[in-house]
Amino acid sequence: MNEPIPVSRAVDGGTAKLMPDLDRPRAWLLTVDGAPQSYVDLDDPGHLEFEYARRIAHVLDAAADPGAPLDVLHLGGGALTLPRYLAASRPGSHQVVIEADRGLLELVAEHLPLPSGTGITVRPEDARTALEAAPEGSADVIVADVFGGSRVPAHLTSVEYARAAARALRPGGWYAANLADGAPFAFLRSQLATYRTAFAHLALIAEPSVLRGRRFGNAVLVASQSEPPVAVLARRTAADAFPARVEYGEALERFMGGAAPVRDEDATPSPEPPDGAFSVG
Repeated sequence: MNEPIPVSRAVDGGTAKLMPDLDRPRAWLLTVDGAPQSYVDLDDPGHLEFEYARRIAHVLDAAADPGAPLDVLHLGGGALTLPRYLAASRPGSHQVVIEADRGLLELVAEHLPLPSGTGITVRPEDARTALEAAPEGSADVIVADVFGGSRVPAHLTSVEYARAAARALRPGGWYAANLADGAPFAFLRSQLATYRTAFAHLALIAEPSVLRGRRFGNAVLVASQSEPPVAVLARRTAADAFPARVEYGEALERFMGGAAPVRDEDATPSPEPPDGAFSVG
């Protein structure tokens, strides 16, 4: 059998590369302009290499009884890691994936095709446009993992966007977003203040070293109108290879400080990561 070889292609967002994992026969790392975007094991969709993906998976696992199907809207597609995970862990789920980069979608469809019968629909659209067009109360979970290069686009960081997300969720539904920031956390604090305008409950999942400002890193924001199962998420994230902490309630209020919500006219992208924060190869 021929050894898999790396694939490189110009896509809308830059240069995408698919690099095989030599330790796992059908596993691939997707990068865009050197920034890791997705990791997929075609033989084992339950294998989640990236810590932030595992943390979002914990949210998906806790969103309903084990195995029960969900209606999920994914904003940002990459190599479809989490949609594949959910299709395997919750068969019968209906998933819509929104990805603005048509070139990236073509690359993934060609080299990492979805199996038949997954219930996953992929659409080449802007995330904000698709979210605002989603029927009210149509999703059990919205997963947002949208990065232009290594930054969250500005139009996905505002009060207006957060309210669109809240409108599209069913009662009891959850919004989970992959964000990235470092001390002094101006972006992350402002995002918490922004989502507080649209949701009754917020939680933040991140490694203690990130929360203490020791390094730039990912943080998963969870927002809902009903109280999330903080204890369940805390147990699961603490048991990961790189343990994380769940901030909620008074601790999260202290972290947020006096941050103000961000409206469309004032929105900016998430900060540029320091050199080497996420780059590979």
